[in-house]
Amino acid sequence: MPLIVLWDIDHTLIDNAGVSKEIYAAAFTALAGRSPVRPARTEGRTDRLIISDMFADHGLEPPRWEDALPALEAAGAGRESSLGKRGRVLPGVYQALKAVAEEDGMVSSVLTGNIAANARVKLSAFGLDALLDLGVGAYGADSADRSELVDLARSRVRAVYGTPDDTPVVLIGDTPRDVDAALTSGAHIVAVASGVDSADALRRAGADLVLPDLSDVNALMDHLRMLALS
Repeated sequence: MPLIVLWDIDHTLIDNAGVSKEIYAAAFTALAGRSPVRPARTEGRTDRLIISDMFADHGLEPPRWEDALPALEAAGAGRESSLGKRGRVLPGVYQALKAVAEEDGMVSSVLTGNIAANARVKLSAFGLDALLDLGVGAYGADSADRSELVDLARSRVRAVYGTPDDTPVVLIGDTPRDVDAALTSGAHIVAVASGVDSADALRRAGADLVLPDLSDVNALMDHLRMLALS
């Protein structure tokens, strides 16, 4: 049976070592004409919401998304080397992505608040992009609401792979917003306490499976196979 597996990126697959905040600061500076005095608030938000909130936090009118998108793309471009030197892949990630990619019937992509260009920068910095089908993922440019990204990814997977409409979807992420997006959209959730939110916080948000990280690949795959049969 098929299963659509959608991974968050920051603090689920990688530690970006502050590069994300630098990208938002550079985009803000390009759009506002001055440097920010407050950092971006991320915490599972999509880029549409992050930029809008960042301008509101500075008492400024948010820019049009048509202007914000290229500013974010320019701010993220060419940061692979910095990410590769300063950041890191989180425990078990290579093995987990490889296992899902090799499992018959599983389609592995991303559901991330990052815009597509910056998602690719972050993943390619560590060679993770080759283990995912990024063409069928859902990204921060697609909606301000993370839960709306689930149906979009479903439809993109269906268009490419011909998966049935009722194919189960599982999100793998590290924040209560990931949990909420799954519960709101009827997807399953595997939460990992590899970000700032504790395992208890993720359980309180409604996650029925919480892992400390992705090190136990066998346990993860057993759970995903069970979901594929649900």
